[in-house]
Amino acid sequence: MAATLIDSVVFSEMFSTNAMSEIFSDRQRIQYYLDVEAALARVQAQLSIIPQEAADEICRHCHAVEIDFARLKSQTELIGYPVLGVVQQLVALCSGGAGQWCHWGTTTQDITDTATVLQIRAALGLVETEVDAIVDALANLAKDYRDTPMVARSNLQQAVPITFGYKAAVWLAGFHRHQQRLQEIKKRVLVGEFGGAAGNLASLGDRGLAVQSGIMEALKLGTPIIAWHTMRDRITEVACLLGLITGTLGKIALDIKLMAQTEVGEVTEPFTAGRGASSTMPQKHNPVSSVYISGMVPIIRQQVAALLNAMEEDHERATGTWEIEWVVLPEIFCLSAAALAQARFALSGLNVHPENMLRNLKLTGGLVSSEAVMMALGPKIGREKAHDLVYRICSEAIETGRPFAELLKENTEVASKISDDEVDKLLDPKNYLGLCGEMVDRTLAKQER
Repeated sequence: MAATLIDSVVFSEMFSTNAMSEIFSDRQRIQYYLDVEAALARVQAQLSIIPQEAADEICRHCHAVEIDFARLKSQTELIGYPVLGVVQQLVALCSGGAGQWCHWGTTTQDITDTATVLQIRAALGLVETEVDAIVDALANLAKDYRDTPMVARSNLQQAVPITFGYKAAVWLAGFHRHQQRLQEIKKRVLVGEFGGAAGNLASLGDRGLAVQSGIMEALKLGTPIIAWHTMRDRITEVACLLGLITGTLGKIALDIKLMAQTEVGEVTEPFTAGRGASSTMPQKHNPVSSVYISGMVPIIRQQVAALLNAMEEDHERATGTWEIEWVVLPEIFCLSAAALAQARFALSGLNVHPENMLRNLKLTGGLVSSEAVMMALGPKIGREKAHDLVYRICSEAIETGRPFAELLKENTEVASKISDDEVDKLLDPKNYLGLCGEMVDRTLAKQER
């Protein structure tokens, strides 16, 4: 039985996705090793470094289904790394001594790092798909609720009126930036590794760079300018980007949880029979997706920190810090995939309740529009004086429970500058939405480009 939630029969689709878990599975990892070995053999045969017949035989057996995983487990425990065990089995599978040309002039870390980059490329493809779906869902929310008034909150207190479309557009703008980052990162990260023992390709003499570029072309990866065996910024940058993306998910999940509180009731997650049910309280509809996102994001953040620590590698080949990547990079991707999938589900079917948003805007009896009153009085009596005057009236409304509008209309200083009709207009939250609509439009315009 699996010990971690990522591999659990019960929890695996909540803490990962099948597609992402498959990329980082033993079988697929070994297949990527073999893909690199096959590319190496083909290129070296083309350059007449190894016989063509040997390359053909090696490539014929570069399939993970031919690897004995029980034996590989024993070999890895003995050697410390799985690549040599794979190579030993590949050599044995090849007939006529062709296997002796396998792994020619390369080293364990070349194969491992390049395979890791192949994993990252496949995994980023899944991440991009989810991010794009989330962008579409957020764009729909921003468009559909462009002019739906709700209250903005500062320090968890009611601040001023905004629209829900504006709130969704703020989330959307963050994901537009993540889309940009995903494109920008590829040229730096999707670069293979092939340097030999210490990175200088001494084992292949003056043919080393030709082999290196040939392998990367065959695998459709960037060619490194110089070895990066112990310069781990490529791997860590990917992790940091996932930390940023899931950090944004964490912010959105927190907003949804707060807005979904019974007393607030402004949004609820999509409802399907039994989802979010309580074992004892039949009325409950818990925000499942947001809860799981909130649970996973801090773990991802800590694992990103582990990779930042792993950048401190000694000399040209490291002792131990490299292995940190083996543990945490798959988990970062798996947890991120789960968080993205949960977010896509929640946002694509989010239930929005405009009537409750309007109800909450009215909770303070107009106090949420006090800034509008202050700004209307400011040009007439001065901003600071207007602030102090409106502050005193607000305090009186809170202390006495009397309507804010009545107190404003009764105040002689206010009444001398603003009519009762103007007060009513100023206190209507729909009249103090600022440029919410225009900002939504600008954000959606970026989406359309």
